[in-house]
Order: sequence, then structure tokens, then C-alpha cells
Amino acid sequence: MEADGVRERAGSLPREPGVYQFRDGETTLYVGKAVDLRDRVRSYADPRSARIRRMVDRADGVEIAVTDTETQALLLEANLIKRHQPRYNVRLKDDKSYPMVQLTDHEAPRIEITRDPAESATVFGPYTSKTQVETVVKALRETYGVRGCSDHKYSGRDRPCLDYEMGLCTAPCTREIDLAGYREDVTAVERFLEGETGILADPLRREMEAAAEDRNFERAANLRDRLETVAAFHGEGGEAVQSVGDERAVDVLGVAIEGADATVARLRAEDGKLVDRDRHTLEAPGSAGSDSEAGGGVPAVLSAFLVQYYAERELPDALLLPERHGDEEVADWLAAAGVSVRVPGAGREAKLVELALKNARRNVGRRDECGMLADALEIGSASRIEGFDVSHAQGTAAVGSNVAFVDGSAEKADYRRKKLTDQNDDYDNMRALLEWRATRAVEGRDDRPDPDLLLIDGGEGQLEAARDALAEAGWDVPAVALAKAEERVVTPDRTFSWPSDAPHLHLLQRVRDEAHRFAVQYHQTVRDEVATVLDDVQGVGPETRKRLLGRFGSVENVREASLEDLRSVEGVGEKTAETIKSRL
Repeated sequence: MEADGVRERAGSLPREPGVYQFRDGETTLYVGKAVDLRDRVRSYADPRSARIRRMVDRADGVEIAVTDTETQALLLEANLIKRHQPRYNVRLKDDKSYPMVQLTDHEAPRIEITRDPAESATVFGPYTSKTQVETVVKALRETYGVRGCSDHKYSGRDRPCLDYEMGLCTAPCTREIDLAGYREDVTAVERFLEGETGILADPLRREMEAAAEDRNFERAANLRDRLETVAAFHGEGGEAVQSVGDERAVDVLGVAIEGADATVARLRAEDGKLVDRDRHTLEAPGSAGSDSEAGGGVPAVLSAFLVQYYAERELPDALLLPERHGDEEVADWLAAAGVSVRVPGAGREAKLVELALKNARRNVGRRDECGMLADALEIGSASRIEGFDVSHAQGTAAVGSNVAFVDGSAEKADYRRKKLTDQNDDYDNMRALLEWRATRAVEGRDDRPDPDLLLIDGGEGQLEAARDALAEAGWDVPAVALAKAEERVVTPDRTFSWPSDAPHLHLLQRVRDEAHRFAVQYHQTVRDEVATVLDDVQGVGPETRKRLLGRFGSVENVREASLEDLRSVEGVGEKTAETIKSRL
């Protein structure tokens, strides 16, 4: 819309509160609220920023909805933003990235870290540090032997699994411990998670002291670090929360912005106790060249969050913010609801805001792909994934690749590769590759930590071959396959067809593609070591091959050379150059 068009449309609007939408055909570009619709829409004839100017230029019309009160306009704006997800608004998106600990409703409860707890489970958390939670849960399992296996693996066993041998489980599945004794251990775990730190800290301290007396200093140091984590587990932010005035319910917000993504961390205190922590992602206008971060910086993020989040929730007695949100309509709404809004500059309230800010800065701008993957596959964690693929040429120069990803990023120091027995059988090759990895892990000959998940490049056949190798070696690690043709995720129990834009699918694709690249690269190296493929190219004799390798240094460089570069070598004409490119 041009400026005159905006003024003309504004002139026909009422001077009443309401909501307006800039539209491009059927698409809502922007939703705004107004005390006076005519004045507010008219202001867009002279946009205040480059981002708003682009929005107005793209729009072909303005729709309005009149409301009785300013508060109704505020809430209608929030609902329309959630419904239409307009490109030029700051948009709230729930982020379930904070982990919780649950004890399942089972005769022998299972302890696990999850982001989507079962309704019947006993749940603790959420917690802000996944690494800290993993350390504590492992310490609980080592101390009290609570199982971590799935109910499927628990049922029908005739002998304990590897966790029993490692001291992580007391094996109620085969009644190595009776159910009454097991329940006593579960109760001790519950007491710790409810806040009784000593029930875990005291055994760890005794074990640390015993290790030190035995001069096992490495073990003692490890237990010391674990003890520090356990001691701090229930204390984060507690001192600050205890003194948040007389209000019953207080919400503390922290904001972090990175590019067009913003994260709001919310801490909830009730009756002086920290009872809830969550984190939310707001997607800011996505066009390049925005006039400011996240379409208006921290104030804009706060005002958008306050309305969109609390429109469907009960407001707290008080809000502690890192800075003023600067939105008069939001301020009037909160004041009318009796909410005390403060921006503490010092003291314990400021300490609590700083804690919220610290939580917001953690992984700002990133979607928790690993957490989403763990939830989708119903496993405890997917922080460390190892990918496997095999490559060969009609059964010759067979090799396998083993790549590692940690928190969604390639950990190239942990890549491994292996020459395999030459055979034209992808299933047997995959079985041999996984047998090699699993055996080394079980025998303690692999210096890498055990992964949370194994990803096999292939389909049901490759996965079955890999699982046979894992069972034979006794290595209990979850494994799935990713079939490239249809991008289906194959598990032992079912097949998933996730949306093509699913972040957790993208994570698996990255691991799969890197395993494939690494396998093909090694296969080419091995193939070129055994016999240069130039030997088989028609028109390339010993002298020409010698000149090609002398000119380019290796078969790999010959493979990458252009036709023009190939023709520059004596004895290589146009037809031979094309044959070389085709053959390699």
C-alpha cells in the first residue's frame, strides 16, 4: 500500500479501541492493537522503521475488529498472532527444552529424564541444566540401583542385563532384588528429588573418602565433582527466592536475543519457594535488515511475551523484569489486574532476575533438536549420537565409517573408520562394522564415551544386522535406521514418517549424511591405494597415467579436475578427458 492508500483507509475507520491486520491477499502480515484505530492506522503512512515500511509496501489492505475495551483489544491481538503467526510480529513459540525426572507408575518404577512426562508418573523438575540432571540421575542409579530400561526390555527377561553387571541396576526384572526392597530404594530416590540432599550426598562422600584412603585419587576426584553437582542440585536460586516480598506468586523473566530469535526464561516462585522453570522461544520478524534486534529489542520481546503468554493463564501477584517493556496498553492491563511490576536494580530480587537471564542465555536461538529426538524416540537422551555407514565397489575395497555428533554438532575427534572384509553384502558389512564397535566398547578398548543413540544408514535389513551384532556383543545402546529414499526413521518396533521440516529429522539427516560422506571418502582412498582406477580407463596407458598423477598429485585430484585441466596434460585429448571424467 502507498502512503495515500493508508491515509484513505484510515480515514474510514472509527475512533474506537480494536485490532487491525495488514493483509496481503489471504495472508496476515501484521497484527496490532490500538486505543484509537483511526490514529494508529494513519501512523503507518509514515513508517517509523525500514521493517514496517517493507510490511506496508507488501500489504494490499487493512482489516479491523472493534472491541469494547482496550483490554479486549490486547487479548484479541494475542489470539490473532497465535492463530495467524504473522511474519512481521514477534511470535511466541513454546519450547519444551527443560528436562524433568520421572519415576514411572510400575511395579518396579523406572527413572528417566524426559521432556514429556507420563500423566501417571511421579515427576520432579523442571531443571535448567540437562548435564547436571544426567549426573545426578546416574549417581542415583549407582547408589540405589533404580532401573533405567524400558518396560519392553524389563518384561520377560531370564537373566540381568549389562546395567546389573555395571552396578547401575539391582535387577528387579529377574528378582535379584525383591520388589519390597526395590521400592525402598525408589523411596530413597524420591526423598532426594524432593529436596533431601543428604540421602545421596552422604553415600557419595563416604565413597569419596574411602577412595582417597585407598589412594585411588582419580576415582576420588570424580566422586568429588559428582558430590559438588549433587550438593548444588536443589540450591540454584533458592536463596534469592526466599525473600521475594509478601506476594504469594511471583514470576521472574529473563530475555536473551540472538539475531531474529529471542528466548524468555520464566522462573515461578510461590510462597517463597521456586516451583517452576520454563523457557519460551519468540520468533521475531524474519526479514533481513530489521531496524533492531528481534523487531524492537528486549522491550518489544517482553511486551509480546506478556500478552501472548498470560492471555490464557492466571497472572502472578508480581512480575520481576530485566527492564521496562515500554508498552502503555500492557502496563494499564497489568495495573488493572493488580499485578506489581518491578525492575530491580540491586539486592536479592536483582539476583533472581540475573538467574532468569542466565537461563535465557542458555542455547538462545537454537531449537533443542536432541531433546525433541529423545522425546520422539522415547529414550532418555540423544545428546551423543554415533552414525554408521558402509561403502564398497561391487564388494571390493569395503570400508565402514563411524561418526559422532554431540549436542547436534560433529565431534570429528571421535570419528573412526575401519577396513572390512571384501564382500558384496551390505547387511553383513554393517553387522561386521557394528560388531567391531560394540566389542571394543564392551571390552573397554574404545576411549570414547558410550553414545545415547546409534544411527544406521539404511533400512530394516541394515538395522536388523546392526542389532544382531549389538546383542551378540552385549552392548545395550538404542539403534535406529534412516532410509534415504523416503527419509523414514526405522526403529525395532515401528517406522516414523516425520514432517520434512522437523528439527529432529534434520539432526538425523546430518548424522546420516556425514557418515555416508566419511565412508565414501575412505572407500575412495582405499580403492586408490589398491590399484589406481586410471588403469581401467580406455585411452590411458602407463605414460599418460604417470603424467596425470605427476600433474595432479593423486587420483582424487584427477577426479576433481575440470575437462580443460585434463586436456592440458600431454596425451589427453577431448575424448579421453571425457572418458576419465565419466569413469572417475
